Amino acid sequence: MTGMQRVTEALGGRIAYGADYNPEQWPEEVWDDDVRLMQEAGVNLVSVGIFSWALLEPAPGEYDFDWLDRVLDKLHDGGIAVDLATATASPPPWFYRQHPEAAMVDAQGVRRSFGSRQVYCTASPVFREASTRLAAEMAKRYHDHPAVVMWHVGNEYGNHNAHCMCDVSAVAFRAWLRSRYGTVEALNEAWMTTFWSQRYTDWDQIDPPREVSNNSHPNPGHQLDFWRYSSDALLELFKADADAVRAISDKPLTTNFMGFWKHSDPRPWVAEEDLVSNDHYLLAEDDDRTQQLAMTADLTRSMAHGDPWLLMEHSTSAVNWQPRNIAKTAGEMRRNSFQHIARGADGAMFFQWRASLGGSEKFHSAMVPHAGTESRLWRDVVRLGADIASIAEVAGTRVEQAKVAIVFDWTSWWAATFDSHPSVDVDPMTTARAWHKACWARNLGVDIVGVADPLDGYDVVVLPAQYLLDDATVARLTAFVEAGGTLVATYFTGIVDERDHIRPGGYPGALRDLLGVRIEEFCPLPEGDEIALTSYGTGTIWSERGRALGADVLATYVTGDCAGDPAVTRRRVGEGTAWYVGTELGAEALDTLAAQILTTTKPVVDGLPEGVEAIRRVGEQGAYGAYVFVVNHTHEAVIVPVRGTDLLTGNEAGPHMVRAGSVAVIREA
Repeated sequence: MTGMQRVTEALGGRIAYGADYNPEQWPEEVWDDDVRLMQEAGVNLVSVGIFSWALLEPAPGEYDFDWLDRVLDKLHDGGIAVDLATATASPPPWFYRQHPEAAMVDAQGVRRSFGSRQVYCTASPVFREASTRLAAEMAKRYHDHPAVVMWHVGNEYGNHNAHCMCDVSAVAFRAWLRSRYGTVEALNEAWMTTFWSQRYTDWDQIDPPREVSNNSHPNPGHQLDFWRYSSDALLELFKADADAVRAISDKPLTTNFMGFWKHSDPRPWVAEEDLVSNDHYLLAEDDDRTQQLAMTADLTRSMAHGDPWLLMEHSTSAVNWQPRNIAKTAGEMRRNSFQHIARGADGAMFFQWRASLGGSEKFHSAMVPHAGTESRLWRDVVRLGADIASIAEVAGTRVEQAKVAIVFDWTSWWAATFDSHPSVDVDPMTTARAWHKACWARNLGVDIVGVADPLDGYDVVVLPAQYLLDDATVARLTAFVEAGGTLVATYFTGIVDERDHIRPGGYPGALRDLLGVRIEEFCPLPEGDEIALTSYGTGTIWSERGRALGADVLATYVTGDCAGDPAVTRRRVGEGTAWYVGTELGAEALDTLAAQILTTTKPVVDGLPEGVEAIRRVGEQGAYGAYVFVVNHTHEAVIVPVRGTDLLTGNEAGPHMVRAGSVAVIREA
């Protein structure tokens, strides 16, 4: 049984619905009202204690659990389960007064001051000792409390302190480098320190890549390894607290990822968790925010290897940290929640339960808004709780196997976006989103996989600006194509190896032979410029000077120095096909190309207009039914030609009409 299944079982087979609950922000007389309102809204799980360190340990080694005891007892008596935090997300003021050296230092050498959360150095031994001590005390106190069904370790690791560059971090970084390279000579080779007289003769000469002289650039190998180290250092913090809990409690534990958060690679964390959970917040001014939500949910499900996962946080309406914190429109919260569930979540939770009256997040929306229960938002929260309760039978099912995989690798993302590159406009995330959108608009299932993930079962694999590729990945991609798969590689893919060293002999070095193209020179475009193509319209950001070596040329550049050179190619390899796209195509052009490539993949429901999502979740070996989720983001009603019962309305047979801005969950006949 997976960790998420254990949580679902503890919830009586229901999908999780609730929020971060911070009772310490409120007088105790409010707590009974909270439980009553949670029952009214259908809440069955709340996260408690995430930022409670200062109250739980008001002085070093002195604990006050009485108030938390009362909170957990009230929740249990009210039938509300608890995801209990280790409370280690942010140490209190006394910690920094006692250990000022534990505060992080930025790239300019400035030590940060206390006054917010996550000010600590990730390598600080005194922080780790204090954190694991509290985690152990929490586990001792509450491991057998009947309200507690899971553990919430830390919170959003690295959100504010992913890269500490203090002297303690320097020592930890050197130890990490010793483990990775063994000898200084091997490090010098990996970082190519013969350039600019950077050769090291002793480990103690190596510091974090702090800010260097004006108008100059740090060593890219140095930068890349520090980002690798920093991500690993955060993981080690998580593992220390998780181990402290596991030594006492056998209940499942997790920590909340942040989707495509650039500064920490989440994939290595998955093996250390019992279930995968994620926080997701819409960027209100992103015109494609619903597609971005879908892509992040696809990433989270893929990291969970297809198992159900938990949406730990999203917002009922506006957040507090964007330039313009725009409220969600009518029905948007409901659609967002069902998008996540459709794509594999067995829970939809929010930050937070009751909107704060003070603090930096006082304008962040909540399940209980400042306006209270006499508000549209509260009525929507209650309705959503009833809707989620009505689809309980979906819990435990999995999203139908996707046939398209987009490879997205954090290490390559970091390396591709460091300084001293051909164009600041190249962004693997932008390219990945464009390809995901082309699939999303067709209602095609997509997994977001890592370079080491298996490719079995996929028809199409896309490499969006996968700048860094190691030899093992190249061999696996080649075998995938030879066995009948379709590979699509875009510009700025396969350029360097895992050390960020250029692969010589012409671009795209690692895939040159597989793709059948040899690029001699990059020709990035000026900001805002376009270049005409003989097919597929125009390209932006990028063009290239090169030639085909065994590939069919489907489009060439029309103008400029690259005129006549290949822009889009296709090559048969064994039983499969390898495509190369040498520029950033616009949405319409990419849609045309995708239609040519994605010929073997079929949508869950044919004929739905763009903006209407259809996703199928299925049970294993017939243990459950099959369920088609339909999320209508458009302003028009749509007829869905699926036969079965809509669990939300009770309508039987089909086809079903899904109103504008509404959703359906159809148990297929």
